[in-house]
Amino acid sequence: MTTRGPHVSLVVPVHHCEGSLDALLGELDRFLAKAPTATELLLVDDRGSAPNASAELCRFANRPHVRVLQNDRNRGKGYSVARGMLEATGLFRVFTDADLAYPLDEVWKIVSVLERGADVAIACRVLPESQYTMSARYLRYIYTRHVMSRVFNKMVRMTLIPGVLDTQAGLKGYTLRAARAVFPRVRIAGFGFDLESLFVARRLGLRIEQVPVRFRYNDEPTTVRFVRDARTMATDLARIRWRGWTGKYEVPAHAALRADQTPDDDNSETSREREATLT
Repeated sequence: MTTRGPHVSLVVPVHHCEGSLDALLGELDRFLAKAPTATELLLVDDRGSAPNASAELCRFANRPHVRVLQNDRNRGKGYSVARGMLEATGLFRVFTDADLAYPLDEVWKIVSVLERGADVAIACRVLPESQYTMSARYLRYIYTRHVMSRVFNKMVRMTLIPGVLDTQAGLKGYTLRAARAVFPRVRIAGFGFDLESLFVARRLGLRIEQVPVRFRYNDEPTTVRFVRDARTMATDLARIRWRGWTGKYEVPAHAALRADQTPDDDNSETSREREATLT
């Protein structure tokens, strides 16, 4: 007899969750209890949290339909998300940030769009129907990260991914087929993986839909961090554009990321040129 797998997989990369891990796990526990369809949860431990975080995650994984994937060292959000999306078993695979800036109920909006035929469904914070909350002490956000992110997104739309209004939202979903096609090709281990995965999806001809969501601004970055992140993102954009021009995304993809390989390692073309995972 064949056992049917989960309908939905939720992937959550966990890193630097000191002081908030209990709240995160409590929300995830309630999410699973209320899930309207068979759902699995994959927590990707990126080895950067408090010393006892890994043990706490493993204890939480004693629940049904919960798995913890432990990276051998701190690998970055892009690596963790790619690993989780590839090791998931659901027909529809969604990832969200551990700060839960998007209420977990928003996951079902993403799933609904995928069920209606989209290959990729992404939260979009700038659609007219989207709603957000912000503490008064973070009002300067409007004049720093928010405004600058719109400038950056315009550059992205002009040079890389036309039509996508919010590439960096931390809530996205892929069908099984799309996840297997896109994530083996992702090479950026940091936050630029969002750009890369959407660029690859567009290059593969996958249908991307943008979804209005509820979300909250949790903090405002320091000036130093903001400048650093902006430089990194600009570098990632150029790197993705170059790989697109040189055909790096056209070669067959890995079946999965090797545990001993960093996604951004371009030293071996042979190791990448393997059987494609499109089904």
